[in-house]
Amino acid sequence: RDTRIAQDIVVPKTKLSGAKDGDVVDVRITRYPSADEEPLGEITQVLGQPTDDGIEIEIALRQFDLPYEWPDAVLAAEKKLPKTVRKSDLPETRMDLRHLSFVTIDGETAKDFDDAVYAEKRRRGFRLMVAIADVSHYVKAAEAIDKEAYNRSTSVYFPRRVIPMLPEALSNEMCSLKPDVDRLALVCDIELNIDGKIVNYKFFPAVIHSRARLTYTQVWAWLSKTAEPTEPNHVAVLPDLEKLYRVYQALRQARDRRGAVDFESTETVIDFAESGKIERIRPSVRNEAHKLIEECMLAANECAAKFLLAAKMPTLFRNHEGPTPQKLEALRQFLSRHLISLGGGLTPTPADYAELAKLTANREDAALIHMLILRSMQQARYAPDNLGHFGLAFEAYTHFTSPIRRYPDLLVHRAIKAALTKSDGKFGDLVAVGEHTSGCERRADEASRAVMNYLKCVYMAGHIGEEFDGTVSGVQNFGVFVTLDGMGIDGLIHVSVLPQDYYKYDPVGQRLVGERRKLGFQIAQKVRVVVVRADTEAMKVEFGLVHTP
Repeated sequence: RDTRIAQDIVVPKTKLSGAKDGDVVDVRITRYPSADEEPLGEITQVLGQPTDDGIEIEIALRQFDLPYEWPDAVLAAEKKLPKTVRKSDLPETRMDLRHLSFVTIDGETAKDFDDAVYAEKRRRGFRLMVAIADVSHYVKAAEAIDKEAYNRSTSVYFPRRVIPMLPEALSNEMCSLKPDVDRLALVCDIELNIDGKIVNYKFFPAVIHSRARLTYTQVWAWLSKTAEPTEPNHVAVLPDLEKLYRVYQALRQARDRRGAVDFESTETVIDFAESGKIERIRPSVRNEAHKLIEECMLAANECAAKFLLAAKMPTLFRNHEGPTPQKLEALRQFLSRHLISLGGGLTPTPADYAELAKLTANREDAALIHMLILRSMQQARYAPDNLGHFGLAFEAYTHFTSPIRRYPDLLVHRAIKAALTKSDGKFGDLVAVGEHTSGCERRADEASRAVMNYLKCVYMAGHIGEEFDGTVSGVQNFGVFVTLDGMGIDGLIHVSVLPQDYYKYDPVGQRLVGERRKLGFQIAQKVRVVVVRADTEAMKVEFGLVHTP
C-alpha cells in the first residue's frame, strides 16, 4: 500500500474490477474521508500479485506519479520519424566526421548511447572530440515529443526496466550512436595541452559513423593488458583507445591540481536468475574505463558552460554549492570524534575536501566517512544563474552530454545551436524550468531507491536467521542502523534487542552507549548481525546483534 495513506479505503463489490484478496491494485478515491464517513474508492486496474516479477516497479510508477504511458500525440509523431539519416539532414554546415574512429563505451546492458569519443595525439598535447547525439535535430521545441520529454524531464532507471524520456524510436534508434550506421551529433572539439589543461574548444553539428559499441569491462581489460581484442574492428580501434587513455590521465592530473572532490562511492547491482528470483546483491565495480568516459564528459560539460557564458546565451547551469554553516559544523563535530580535521575554517574549498578524501581513502570506514562528507554539501540543481560546481571545482558547469535521458541537456544543445547561428535563444521561464527538472530528477532518484529497497527486503526475507558483517551507518536514541558490507542493505538493530542495559544517546558524537556495561555503538563501527525480520510492505529490515569485533 502507499504508506502516505494511513486509512483503509472501502471498495464496494460493484467496483472491484475482478480483483481478488491479496491482489496489488490501483485505486481511485471516489469519496474522501470525513468525521463521519470513511473513504470510498474504485479499483481502476489490477496490477498483479505481490510476488510477481516487476510488481515493485508498477507500484513505484504510481506512488511517485511517474509518467510511463505515451500520449497519443507522441505515438503519432514517433511513427513519422525517419529510420535512417537522410541527405536533407546533411547540409554543408554539418561537418562530416564519418572517417574518424569514434567509439561508444557503456555498460553491458545499455541501449541508449548518448556519447561517442575520439582522440588524437598532437605535438604539444591532445585533441579530444566528444560527439553527443543530436537530439535537438529531431525533437523540436513545443512539439508533442518535446512536451512529453519536458513532462518526464529524465529517464528513470530500475533493475530490469527503464522508463525513457524519449520514445524508443529516438532513444534506442535514431538518437542512439550505434555502430556501423550514420548518426547526427553535436560535437565538442577540445584541444588540451600535455598537462590536461583545456587551451581551446569549439562546437559544431556533425555526422559520425561509430566504429564499435564497447563496454567498460572490455576496454579496461585491453588497456590493462589482461586481455586482447580479437574481433577485427576492436583490434582496429585499440590504438585510438590508448590515445584516449592518455587523454584521461592528463585530465585526471588537471582534476587533481584543480582540487576537485573525488570520492569513490560504492553502488550495488542486483543479479536476477532467469526465473526472476534475485540471485545475489553485489557491489558494482567501477574501473578506469568508467573514469575515462567520466573525465571526457566533464571536460565537454565545462566547455559547454564556458561557451554559453561567453555567448551570453540563456541556458540552465548545473550548480553545486558548498556546505551550509549548519551542515559544516555538524561535519566538523563528527570528524573531530574520529581525530580527523577539515581545513578551510568557515569557508572550506573543494581542495580542502579533496585533501580530506585523500587522507581517509585507505581507512576501513572510508565509504561511510565519504558518504557523510558528501551529505554535508548541498544538492546539485539546475538554474539559469551560474553559481559554479563546488564538488568538481568548476567555475561554470552544465549538462551537455546526455540529451537522450536528461531534458536540461536538450535545452543546452538548443542554446549552443542558437549561439552558433546567432539566433535568439527563447527558452521560456528558465527559473521554472530549472525547478521542474530538478524536482523530476529527485523524484526519479526516490523512485529508483524505493524499488531497490523493496528488492533488498525481498532478498533479506529469504535469509532470515542468517548472519552478515556490517557497518554502523547511523545512530538514534531508538537503535543502531547497520549497512551490510558489499550489499548496501540497510537495517535497524532496535535498542530493545541490544544486550540489556540503559543506553544513552549522544547526538553530537553520533554514539549510543550502555550506562552499565559501557557497550557502545558509533558510525563506521564494524558489527556482526543476524537477520530477524524483513517487512516488504514497510520496506524495513530488522537485525539482531551477534557481536562487535
